[in-house]
Amino acid sequence: MTFELATPHPLAPRLSPAPPTRAFEIVDETPADVPAREALLDAAFGPARFLKTCERLRDGRKPAPGLALVAKDDEGDMLATIRLWPIHAGGRRPALLLGPLAVADHARSLGLGGEMMRASLARARALGHRAVLLVGDEPYYRRFGFERRFTEKLVMPGPVERARFLGLELVAGALDGAKGRVTAGGLGDALHMPRAA
Repeated sequence: MTFELATPHPLAPRLSPAPPTRAFEIVDETPADVPAREALLDAAFGPARFLKTCERLRDGRKPAPGLALVAKDDEGDMLATIRLWPIHAGGRRPALLLGPLAVADHARSLGLGGEMMRASLARARALGHRAVLLVGDEPYYRRFGFERRFTEKLVMPGPVERARFLGLELVAGALDGAKGRVTAGGLGDALHMPRAA
Protein backbone atom coordinates (compact mmCIF):
# COMPACT_ATOMS: atom_id res chain seq x y z
CA MET A 1 0.00 0.00 0.00
CA THR A 2 1.63 3.29 -1.09
CA PHE A 3 0.62 6.79 -0.06
CA GLU A 4 1.91 10.28 -0.76
CA LEU A 5 2.86 12.71 2.02
CA ALA A 6 2.70 16.41 1.22
CA THR A 7 5.87 18.16 2.37
CA PRO A 8 6.42 21.76 1.24
CA HIS A 9 9.76 22.61 -0.28
CA PRO A 10 11.68 25.08 1.94
CA LEU A 11 11.97 27.61 -0.92
CA ALA A 12 8.38 27.28 -2.12
CA PRO A 13 6.05 30.27 -1.63
CA ARG A 14 3.84 29.90 1.43
CA LEU A 15 0.65 29.79 -0.64
CA SER A 16 1.93 27.18 -3.08
CA PRO A 17 -1.13 25.32 -4.44
CA ALA A 18 0.60 21.94 -4.96
CA PRO A 19 3.46 21.11 -2.60
CA PRO A 20 5.84 18.34 -3.62
CA THR A 21 5.03 14.92 -2.20
CA ARG A 22 7.05 12.19 -0.57
CA ALA A 23 5.87 8.59 -0.81
CA PHE A 24 5.44 6.20 2.06
CA GLU A 25 4.43 2.60 2.07
CA ILE A 26 2.78 0.46 4.75
CA VAL A 27 4.41 -2.96 4.76
CA ASP A 28 4.81 -6.02 6.97
CA GLU A 29 7.38 -5.64 9.72
CA THR A 30 10.48 -7.82 9.31
CA PRO A 31 13.17 -8.81 11.82
CA ALA A 32 15.42 -6.17 10.21
CA ASP A 33 12.91 -3.51 11.34
CA VAL A 34 13.28 -4.32 15.06
CA PRO A 35 15.99 -1.75 15.92
CA ALA A 36 14.14 1.08 14.16
CA ARG A 37 10.81 0.00 15.67
CA GLU A 38 12.25 -0.09 19.19
CA ALA A 39 13.89 3.33 18.73
CA LEU A 40 10.60 4.77 17.49
CA LEU A 41 8.68 3.28 20.45
CA ASP A 42 11.31 4.53 22.91
CA ALA A 43 11.05 8.04 21.46
CA ALA A 44 7.25 7.96 21.56
CA PHE A 45 6.66 6.35 24.97
CA GLY A 46 9.97 6.15 26.85
CA PRO A 47 10.96 3.32 29.17
CA ALA A 48 7.63 3.49 31.04
CA ARG A 49 6.05 1.62 28.11
CA PHE A 50 7.34 -1.64 29.58
CA LEU A 51 5.38 -1.00 32.79
CA LYS A 52 1.97 -0.64 31.15
CA THR A 53 -0.69 -3.26 31.74
CA CYS A 54 -0.97 -3.97 28.00
CA GLU A 55 2.66 -5.06 28.03
CA ARG A 56 1.65 -8.02 30.23
CA LEU A 57 -0.42 -9.28 27.30
CA ARG A 58 2.41 -8.74 24.77
CA ASP A 59 5.55 -9.67 26.67
CA GLY A 60 7.22 -12.77 25.27
CA ARG A 61 4.57 -13.19 22.61
CA LYS A 62 4.38 -12.80 18.86
CA PRO A 63 1.99 -10.35 17.15
CA ALA A 64 -0.92 -11.89 15.26
CA PRO A 65 0.27 -13.18 11.86
CA GLY A 66 0.15 -10.43 9.25
CA LEU A 67 -0.63 -7.73 11.81
CA ALA A 68 2.77 -6.19 12.57
CA LEU A 69 2.99 -3.25 10.17
CA VAL A 70 5.41 -0.40 9.59
CA ALA A 71 5.31 2.67 7.38
CA LYS A 72 8.51 3.59 5.57
CA ASP A 73 9.29 6.63 3.50
CA ASP A 74 10.78 6.54 0.03
CA GLU A 75 14.27 6.38 1.56
CA GLY A 76 13.41 3.32 3.67
CA ASP A 77 13.25 5.18 6.99
CA MET A 78 10.57 4.01 9.42
CA LEU A 79 7.86 6.58 10.02
CA ALA A 80 5.33 4.53 12.01
CA THR A 81 4.63 1.17 13.59
CA ILE A 82 1.50 -0.66 14.69
CA ARG A 83 1.03 -4.20 15.97
CA LEU A 84 -2.00 -6.27 16.94
CA TRP A 85 -1.75 -9.18 19.34
CA PRO A 86 -3.93 -12.25 19.85
CA ILE A 87 -5.82 -12.19 23.14
CA HIS A 88 -8.93 -13.65 24.73
CA ALA A 89 -11.62 -11.14 25.69
CA GLY A 90 -12.95 -12.96 28.75
CA GLY A 91 -13.01 -16.75 28.70
CA ARG A 92 -11.87 -18.12 25.36
CA ARG A 93 -13.41 -15.41 23.13
CA PRO A 94 -10.70 -14.58 20.55
CA ALA A 95 -9.88 -10.94 19.92
CA LEU A 96 -6.92 -8.70 19.17
CA LEU A 97 -5.11 -6.14 21.32
CA LEU A 98 -4.02 -3.09 19.32
CA GLY A 99 -0.84 -1.32 20.22
CA PRO A 100 1.34 0.31 20.45
CA LEU A 101 0.79 2.72 17.58
CA ALA A 102 3.67 5.15 17.20
CA VAL A 103 4.48 7.78 14.58
CA ALA A 104 7.83 9.57 14.26
CA ASP A 105 7.76 13.16 15.54
CA HIS A 106 8.42 14.68 12.11
CA ALA A 107 5.51 12.72 10.56
CA ARG A 108 2.81 13.29 13.21
CA SER A 109 0.91 16.00 11.36
CA LEU A 110 0.61 13.99 8.16
CA GLY A 111 -2.31 11.74 9.09
CA LEU A 112 -0.08 8.68 9.18
CA GLY A 113 -1.53 7.43 12.47
CA GLY A 114 -4.96 7.29 10.86
CA GLU A 115 -3.58 5.51 7.80
CA MET A 116 -1.89 2.92 10.03
CA MET A 117 -5.14 2.39 11.93
CA ARG A 118 -7.21 1.97 8.78
CA ALA A 119 -4.67 -0.38 7.17
CA SER A 120 -4.31 -2.59 10.26
CA LEU A 121 -8.06 -2.81 10.94
CA ALA A 122 -8.80 -3.58 7.29
CA ARG A 123 -6.19 -6.31 7.32
CA ALA A 124 -7.48 -7.73 10.63
CA ARG A 125 -10.99 -7.88 9.16
CA ALA A 126 -9.72 -9.51 5.94
CA LEU A 127 -7.85 -12.12 8.02
CA GLY A 128 -11.10 -13.07 9.76
CA HIS A 129 -10.57 -11.44 13.15
CA ARG A 130 -13.77 -10.44 14.90
CA ALA A 131 -12.89 -7.86 17.58
CA VAL A 132 -10.13 -5.49 18.72
CA LEU A 133 -9.43 -4.03 22.17
CA LEU A 134 -7.05 -1.23 23.12
CA VAL A 135 -6.15 1.19 25.87
CA GLY A 136 -5.93 4.70 24.44
CA ASP A 137 -7.47 8.12 24.03
CA GLU A 138 -11.17 7.67 23.33
CA PRO A 139 -11.54 10.94 21.35
CA TYR A 140 -8.85 9.75 18.91
CA TYR A 141 -9.95 6.12 18.55
CA ARG A 142 -13.69 6.86 18.40
CA ARG A 143 -13.36 7.86 14.75
CA PHE A 144 -12.31 4.28 13.96
CA GLY A 145 -15.36 2.86 15.74
CA PHE A 146 -13.87 2.08 19.17
CA GLU A 147 -16.28 2.40 22.09
CA ARG A 148 -16.21 1.91 25.86
CA ARG A 149 -19.46 -0.07 25.88
CA PHE A 150 -17.68 -3.13 24.46
CA THR A 151 -15.30 -3.39 27.42
CA GLU A 152 -17.61 -2.55 30.33
CA LYS A 153 -17.60 -6.12 31.70
CA LEU A 154 -14.01 -6.96 30.78
CA VAL A 155 -11.04 -6.66 33.14
CA MET A 156 -7.42 -6.14 32.13
CA PRO A 157 -4.67 -8.05 33.99
CA GLY A 158 -3.62 -4.86 35.77
CA PRO A 159 -4.66 -1.25 36.28
CA VAL A 160 -6.01 0.81 33.38
CA GLU A 161 -8.14 3.93 33.22
CA ARG A 162 -11.62 2.57 32.43
CA ALA A 163 -12.38 5.53 30.16
CA ARG A 164 -9.39 4.53 27.99
CA PHE A 165 -10.26 0.81 27.72
CA LEU A 166 -12.04 0.53 24.37
CA GLY A 167 -13.33 -2.12 21.99
CA LEU A 168 -14.32 -2.47 18.35
CA GLU A 169 -16.38 -5.21 16.75
CA LEU A 170 -15.10 -6.10 13.29
CA VAL A 171 -18.04 -8.50 13.09
CA ALA A 172 -21.33 -7.35 14.63
CA GLY A 173 -21.99 -9.12 17.93
CA ALA A 174 -18.41 -10.34 18.36
CA LEU A 175 -18.20 -8.84 21.87
CA ASP A 176 -21.82 -9.49 22.91
CA GLY A 177 -21.74 -10.84 26.45
CA ALA A 178 -17.95 -10.49 26.75
CA LYS A 179 -17.00 -10.49 30.43
CA GLY A 180 -14.12 -11.49 32.65
CA ARG A 181 -10.38 -11.16 32.43
CA VAL A 182 -8.54 -10.34 29.21
CA THR A 183 -5.73 -12.87 28.74
CA ALA A 184 -2.88 -13.36 26.28
CA GLY A 185 -3.33 -15.64 23.31
CA GLY A 186 -1.19 -16.69 20.39
CA LEU A 187 2.36 -17.92 20.31
CA GLY A 188 5.04 -17.45 22.94
CA ASP A 189 8.79 -16.86 23.01
CA ALA A 190 9.89 -19.37 20.41
CA LEU A 191 8.56 -17.26 17.56
CA HIS A 192 8.82 -13.79 19.13
CA MET A 193 10.61 -11.11 17.12
CA PRO A 194 13.44 -10.01 19.45
CA ARG A 195 13.68 -6.56 20.94
CA ALA A 196 16.72 -4.49 20.16
CA ALA A 197 19.34 -4.50 22.91
